Amino acid sequence: MPTFVDRTSGAPEPRQVLRPHAEHAFAAELAALAAQDDRPRPARWKLSPWAVATYLLGGTLPDGTVITPKYVGPRRIVEVAVTTLATDRALLLLGVPGTAKTWVSEHLAAAVSGDSTLLVQGTAGTPEEAIRYGWNYAELLAHGPSRDALVPSPVLRAMTEGTTVRVEELTRIPADVQDTLITILSEKTLPIPELGQEVQAVRGFNLIATANDRDRGVNDLSSALRRRFNTVVLPLPETAEAEVDIVTRRVDQIGRSLDLPSAPEGTDEIRRVVTVFRELRDGLTSDGRTKVKSPSGTLSTAEAISVVTGGLALSAHFGDGVLRPGDIAAGVLGAVVRDPAADRVVWQEYLETVVRERDGWQDFYRACREVTG
Repeated sequence: MPTFVDRTSGAPEPRQVLRPHAEHAFAAELAALAAQDDRPRPARWKLSPWAVATYLLGGTLPDGTVITPKYVGPRRIVEVAVTTLATDRALLLLGVPGTAKTWVSEHLAAAVSGDSTLLVQGTAGTPEEAIRYGWNYAELLAHGPSRDALVPSPVLRAMTEGTTVRVEELTRIPADVQDTLITILSEKTLPIPELGQEVQAVRGFNLIATANDRDRGVNDLSSALRRRFNTVVLPLPETAEAEVDIVTRRVDQIGRSLDLPSAPEGTDEIRRVVTVFRELRDGLTSDGRTKVKSPSGTLSTAEAISVVTGGLALSAHFGDGVLRPGDIAAGVLGAVVRDPAADRVVWQEYLETVVRERDGWQDFYRACREVTG
């Protein structure tokens, strides 16, 4: 039988869930911050803006409690994002795929409202009802339009409860559906013409949207809607060391939930994956001496995390538990070669001109050659 979780009960999620929500996975840290947070809090916020930023960026509290970083990047970006949510402007997190937009939005909602589950997942088929409201048709047919027949969207719930709602992949949503947010974000009101009523947002309500800039031209935001957002661009990690740290931390978190070996055991291979992805992404080797062609994919930090996690699973179930070049080679190939024709040429050229000549990379070169064929 499947395990169902009542989102309205406030009870912790079952221990066996594969990926707990942020507010449950980091409940101890959030509780420690709340207990020691004596700074002013906006209406209905669980923490002060300072504590929310500390939760995301990490730090050590006066009582010695260590808050692990959830986001590794410029502090000012997080501060601007948190400050935006403390105003009446909505927040748009923009960046290339894999820059932790969804991850940051989830943790912001968890820290601000204690609930990251009010979510609209944007797709080409997202209907207007997902943002406004729908109807219980059995109730509607039996008794006509009424508040009892109305099915609130996550956005409507957030408005009435004074909490934070998330809209993922905003530019994937059709333009006419996107624009249903304009009145909500500008007037903080949602009309319900069927009932001759409206819902006004209570204090504490705000919205976090994410979009990747590779989607420009898919469903661009109208200028009217864009003006309702404060846009914060999440960059790729500035340095290789920062990216290695991010990948190691996330893989270790994922690995613990899957009973996989510790990620630090394979730091050398993590560094190789990050180096390969950064060089192909930038079109230049790390020493600045050799230009290389870039493949069609993004080769993001998120993809590096996926490759390393898959490699750890291989080493745990079909190896000795230590991450080795043979465990990550197939994952690297799959991430780089998205277009079988063009990307394979780019990969083989990089393999022969860069990887083959690099000291200490011979095992990695041989493993990649074997899976490339």
